[in-house]
Formats: sequence, C-alpha cells, structure tokens
Amino acid sequence: MSSPFTLRWGIMGLGDIARTFTKDLLIDPSTRDATDVKHVVAAAASSTSLQKARKFIEDCKCPTATVAYDAYNSLVQDKDVDVVYIATPHSHHYQNAMLCLNAGKHVLCEKAFTVNAPQAEILAKTAKEKHLFLMEAVWTRFFPLTHAITKTIMDGTIGPIHRVIADMSFGEDVENVWGTTNRMVNLDLAGGALLDLGIYSLTWLFQCIYHLVPPPERKPPTVTSIITKYPPTGADEMTSMLLSFPSAPNGGGGGTNHPAHGIALTNIRVADDPDGHGSAGPTVHIQGSKGEIAVNGPAYSPTTFRIIMKGGNGSQPADVKEHEFLRPGWGMFWEADECARCVRDGKGESEVLGLEESVVIMRVMDEVRRQNGLVYPAKIESTEYPLEL
Repeated sequence: MSSPFTLRWGIMGLGDIARTFTKDLLIDPSTRDATDVKHVVAAAASSTSLQKARKFIEDCKCPTATVAYDAYNSLVQDKDVDVVYIATPHSHHYQNAMLCLNAGKHVLCEKAFTVNAPQAEILAKTAKEKHLFLMEAVWTRFFPLTHAITKTIMDGTIGPIHRVIADMSFGEDVENVWGTTNRMVNLDLAGGALLDLGIYSLTWLFQCIYHLVPPPERKPPTVTSIITKYPPTGADEMTSMLLSFPSAPNGGGGGTNHPAHGIALTNIRVADDPDGHGSAGPTVHIQGSKGEIAVNGPAYSPTTFRIIMKGGNGSQPADVKEHEFLRPGWGMFWEADECARCVRDGKGESEVLGLEESVVIMRVMDEVRRQNGLVYPAKIESTEYPLEL
C-alpha cells in the first residue's frame, strides 16, 4: 500500500471557526476510515499579533514545528505551506484569497465565498489561470450524512423532488449580545443573517436540487425574497427566499423534466431550535412525490435524518426509517480530505462543490440583496486588488 498523501496547511484568520477546523485537521484520519490522505498544520497567521498566532498554535495543540506569523504576506510566502484555509470575515475573503492565489497557494475559503458574485468569478478565473485548487468551505456538503441523503434522492426512494425547505436561524438577544460592532451585524464586515447563516439554507436547496441535475441541464433559479433589517446597523436580521428551479432530479435515472421550489429561511432573532433539544422538529425537509427526507439538527451540522414514505392509514403511520451518523470531532476534516484528494489528483476544483455552483449561489444572494436594497460599503464590494481594507 502506498503512503498517504500529505497536505500542508496554513491557517489565515484565527477565530473560533479556524480553531475548530485546525483541531479537526489534527484528528487521526484513520478514525474516519481515511487512509489515503493526511494533514499537517504547517503555519498559522494573525494579521496583527505574533503572540496571538503562537497562542492559537498552543491552544490547538499543533506540532512544535508549526510556524507563527503576524502578517498574511509572510504566511503565503512560506514554502512549507501547500494550501491556505481562509477564516477571516466575509468582507476580507476576496482580498485574502487573491493574495494566496497570486502567491501560488491552493485555497479553501470559508463561506460565504465572497461578498458578491463578481468577486467569486474573478477568484475562479484566477485559480484556473494559475492551475491552483480553489474551493468554498461549506463543510456540510462533505458529511457522510449529506452523501447518504443525495444518494437516497438519486435512487428515487422518495420520487421526483418537488420542494426543499431549509431554515438556519439563531435566536439571539441581538441588541444586548451583539450591539452594533459584532461581525454578525456589522456591515463593514458584510455582517447579517444572509451571508453567515443563509448560505446553509441555500446549500440544502442547491445540493438537493441544482447539484443533482446533470451539468448541461442546470439552470439558475429565479428568486423572490424579503428582508427585515436590523435598525441599528442596516444589516439583514431576517431573510426569506423563495427559489424556483427550472429542473429538478426525478431520481432512479428518470431525468429532470420538472421544476422544483426551494424555500430558504434565516434569522438572527428567532431560532429554528428554540430549546436546543430539537423539540421544534426537522430544520430541513426534502419533499418528493413518494415521501420526504426530514433532516434533524442544525442545518449546518445535522447528525440524523428520517425517510418518511407516503402512505399509512387511519390507525398506523407511514413507514419511517431513521439514519444516524456519528463523527469523531466536528466534521470539518471531511472537506479537508476532499481538498487533499483534489490537490493530489491535480484537480482545480471539487466535484462535490464546484466553482460554477459557488458563483451561482453568490448570484442568488446578490439578487436577494438587490431586491431589498441591502448594500455593503463600496470598499468591500470592490473587485479591485490589492485594496487595503
């Protein structure tokens, strides 16, 4: 047996999500039955503080050889770094990703990919021109649970897909907890529900409808939306989206000759799971003519789903099968494994989440913002590079 391929990571931006990702990278791949790839955390960079980078490395229990940097420019010049994981605010993704790509580094960039679609298009074009791997870090896409659900759809178990409903909402005391400067409500950082949480709701719509249509037949959805803004800052606090997809999977090899609707909900003031124990029921419903797949748990990180078949009678419910998927960690390592395999195989993008699809999703969010007059500061909407933010 050949030795596993080793991918050497640099971490850019050292907040909570970077901490979770890095700790997942350090979990032994054999605990998830991955024997063909492994990961090394080669470096981590804060934009301002060497001490912060050193503490991050210590807290994550990275190897002693992991290098700390106090500037992103230094990180991307490190010859021992193959790929950079970007975990900075949405507002900075475009500038940070361009920095990495122009330095010859592969990139895994946190969702939302960019602030707008034109930025995403330029990133995709730049990566292709430089023969580098680039992917949006939507970790939910790579769960075994997600693969099991899409397989169930394609097998035709619940029949042609006609509707997907997904909700990703936090119930926070916004004024008292986040005020006006927290990144979640700060327009200077592209804050708001849409880019931070709504991307997960849209992910379920796209991975269960758009992605399962053969690429030549894929067509972007039309969009109708409504936003309620957070008065102190103007960021979106509640966003509801209705998408109409021209083509949807029939499953069982039956083609894609029918439309489907997707309803994507997101909110920072009310919760999809008020008591934190799932009492409110599934957060995602995937509905076909023969039944439904009900996904339990937060839309970003579910662990169980049920297949509920149409039928039953007055005294007996329909047949229900429950599927549970446990994981040795948070589950961010699966997207890292995908990066490693793509880099190993010389691929510029993933088949699970390709660049074209990330761009289409950004266009949907652009249209939602256009319909509701949600505009971010010109500097972070700009496609100019380099630009000091």
